Amino acid sequence: MNVRRKVFLGLTILWMVLIFAFSARPAEISSEDSRSIGLLIGELFIPGFEEQSAEAQDRFAEKVDYPIRKAAHASEYAVLGLLTAGAYMAGGAADAGNGSDKKKTNIRNSKKRTSISRGILIPWVISTAYAATDEMHQLFVPGRSGQVSDVLLDSAGAMAGLAVLGGIRFFVQRRWDNDGK
Repeated sequence: MNVRRKVFLGLTILWMVLIFAFSARPAEISSEDSRSIGLLIGELFIPGFEEQSAEAQDRFAEKVDYPIRKAAHASEYAVLGLLTAGAYMAGGAADAGNGSDKKKTNIRNSKKRTSISRGILIPWVISTAYAATDEMHQLFVPGRSGQVSDVLLDSAGAMAGLAVLGGIRFFVQRRWDNDGK
């Protein structure tokens, strides 16, 4: 395993610990965090928000609470999918050779390079499995519950991040193929 993959593996594990830590927070604390984010969004995007009454500000924060939570779920798992892919996938200059004496063709044709489909599937399965275990973990946290819908949302978030990565890899590969002709 090269240095790049070790770094990504370390980052993946740290990100999983961070997700676990957020999931371990009791519902009251998690709700207060979401409320704070809702108030911040109001301050940033709604002219005159600061002049509104505390009740009006709280109503706004409550209104955006659900979308904030769901966006956070999808985003944290999009990042997990990307980090997991970085740890899993081989390919590129670091995996194809020492770069100083290798040409793009060697990088592009490296037998070590992970296919785009496999490089997305395996990290997606890992991210989805982690989402399921995280939701089970929440069953033991005061005021929290494990939701199948959150596993599906987390899985979709991971797939979205991995789809972006797959698209980037596809277009980079295409460009290298066209440059070599």
